[in-house]
Amino acid sequence: MKITGNKLYQRVAASITSAIEAGRWAPGSRLPGERDLAEEYKVSRPTIREAMIALEMKGWIEARHGSGLYVTRRDHGTGQREEALNFDVGAFDLTEARILFEGEAAALAAVSITDEQLDELDALLAAMAAEDSGEPSVMDADHRFHVAIASATGNAAIRSVIEYLWDLRIRSPLAANMFARAKRGGITPRVEEHRPIVAALRTRDPHAARSAMRRHLRGVVDDLLEATELEAMARTRDELDARRDSVARRLEIGSA
Repeated sequence: MKITGNKLYQRVAASITSAIEAGRWAPGSRLPGERDLAEEYKVSRPTIREAMIALEMKGWIEARHGSGLYVTRRDHGTGQREEALNFDVGAFDLTEARILFEGEAAALAAVSITDEQLDELDALLAAMAAEDSGEPSVMDADHRFHVAIASATGNAAIRSVIEYLWDLRIRSPLAANMFARAKRGGITPRVEEHRPIVAALRTRDPHAARSAMRRHLRGVVDDLLEATELEAMARTRDELDARRDSVARRLEIGSA
């Protein structure tokens, strides 16, 4: 099935809700797996994952421990459905945009960055690496690190674009939800992924700076994929533990 429209994950989510309303998947039925849906809708698995998270956030589907995703209801009208799924950008689309813009910003910064700005980046790396830094402090240092590189380009428009992309992490409900899931999975900014960016900037090598920034941000995408997979695995482990406890209790009854 080939789909067209605006934001890709929204189009997939809207198509799935239409199929639910048409009776293809009744309330209580299990949705196909991520790989099967990606093949059917001719999109990537990250896009399917964003669509599933959007549907779960609005109560169309629910994750059952160790079993998959199930339809919960189909009582929305068309207008309500479109409004409910309008979550702006997801974390994968947002990070893809960051790869594009921040990669080029790093390349441009490499030819204009000052020693004082490099010192500022070193201080922010130290703040991220400090053992006594709490999670909010690390996130703040990470944000300031990337904006500092944008500032080093000397282009106010570039800085504004990158600030806007960072703001979307909070203002877009879907992106915020996905990054929160990553945080629950123990994923936080890793200082070692930032050091090669500073090293490339220090040598004033635009190609190396672009590559280092893109490599770091592709790692963010990998982390998001891992976090959502780990969440599903955790649900499976919880279900297995519950079954194991149930079997143990039955065995105790039988031996009494």
